[in-house]
Amino acid sequence: MNEQQTRRRRVPALAPDERRAALIAATLPLLRTHGAAVTTRQIAEAAGVAEGTIFGVFRDKASLIAAALESAFEAGPVLRAVSAIDPQAPLRQRLSDAAAILIRRVESSVPLMMLARTMPCDAENSPWAALLRGRRQLVDAIAELIGPDRDQLRRSPETTAGVLFALVASTVRGDLPTDKPFTPDDIVGVLLDGLLAPSAEPPNRGDT
Repeated sequence: MNEQQTRRRRVPALAPDERRAALIAATLPLLRTHGAAVTTRQIAEAAGVAEGTIFGVFRDKASLIAAALESAFEAGPVLRAVSAIDPQAPLRQRLSDAAAILIRRVESSVPLMMLARTMPCDAENSPWAALLRGRRQLVDAIAELIGPDRDQLRRSPETTAGVLFALVASTVRGDLPTDKPFTPDDIVGVLLDGLLAPSAEPPNRGDT
């Protein structure tokens, strides 16, 4: 008996929903490595099942990929992490904690975003729609987190949260020219203070 057959025998029978979740969990790391070129054989081996098992759960490989992407973009775990941030902490600390959570979220999503763009797009039911829906939920959650300090902000909490997300996404994707990676504190510093050094004196507008 070869190793693959042994592994399959050790996989217990699962209920349909559990089998679906197991196949999605096995697919996601492969998508980050291989993209759409991943094969159902690779997925079956990673899940420890026969290749035909996949087609007993999903119509085809594209359906499995779409389900895996939607699962990756589901915002529930990240929303729970944001909700766990101490609401009594200073605003700057809350934003830094939120930025750290967003960095992990975007880092895990970037390899999958381009793949999501290639999938058929439905206004309500597609990986890309799931990505945008999750992004809106995260921005709303962060806006709620910083809402009590709206009087300290020149823009609304919703706008502030959206700019924070944009800064995180640009940082993770490497869109911002920088001499070293931005930390969560760096990102919050840019958001709240701009790029003026703390020791810099504002110009004296009374001078002529």
